[in-house]
Amino acid sequence: MQNLKPLKRFGQNYLTDQNILRKIAEEISPKPEDNLIEIGPGTGALTKYLFEKDPALTAVEIDRRVIDELSMKFPGLDLIQSDFLDLDLSEFYKRKSKKIRVAGNIPYNLTSPIIFKLIESNQLIEDAVLMVQLEVARRMTAKKGTKDYGILAVLLSHFTKTWICFKVSRNVFYPKPKVESTVVHIYFKNEIFKDIEKKIFISLVKQSFGKRRKTLKNSLGNSIFASVNLAGSNINLSKRAEELDTEDFITLTKYFINNSNVEELKIKNLF
Repeated sequence: MQNLKPLKRFGQNYLTDQNILRKIAEEISPKPEDNLIEIGPGTGALTKYLFEKDPALTAVEIDRRVIDELSMKFPGLDLIQSDFLDLDLSEFYKRKSKKIRVAGNIPYNLTSPIIFKLIESNQLIEDAVLMVQLEVARRMTAKKGTKDYGILAVLLSHFTKTWICFKVSRNVFYPKPKVESTVVHIYFKNEIFKDIEKKIFISLVKQSFGKRRKTLKNSLGNSIFASVNLAGSNINLSKRAEELDTEDFITLTKYFINNSNVEELKIKNLF
């Protein structure tokens, strides 16, 4: 697999620096009893360090070209040829009745969909250590009122504790990406939203930031949220989404739920 050419359609940039790979593995700190999934093992550069500590590791790889050689290189590896976004994570939880840990040098064009998938399955996830674009990492950890503050920051601040571990030079990848990279660690909280409440909260945050320069009144006024007069929530709807903190969005969510017919919304599949 040494001469395998990374494919642009899969967003592949192979990490080649052994010191960085070891550092990522140390951040993950895998243990034999973990329910650990690696996203996109590629040629197995990080897999080597994870598999040494956790022989029960599951690796999910979309690229058929590497499957056979990964199987030979790591005998006993639970290798699944699939798109991670297509997986039912509840099935992985059931196998060990244990929360899932996630790791990987993920395709940068799929960072947001992967994070949203983890959030949607938050009760099943313990933590995730991911290589992401530095710009995205800043959006993930941004504070209210900053230009990077948006959907990712609000959702991650509620469902997780997320921090930037360390930056990674573009020079340690093949091919060399045009962007800077960093490793982030996402630890999922024991969040108590019911399923429908979680869906409404996520939808409300996304709708609020859908048109950043508009006020909340305008952003939410052309959506299902217009069915409830949110002015009664004591949140100033003349503000823009970037001016609200996570607790404000939770307040709006609870007010909407308390003043709408949730069962009817579920029947209509609106959330």
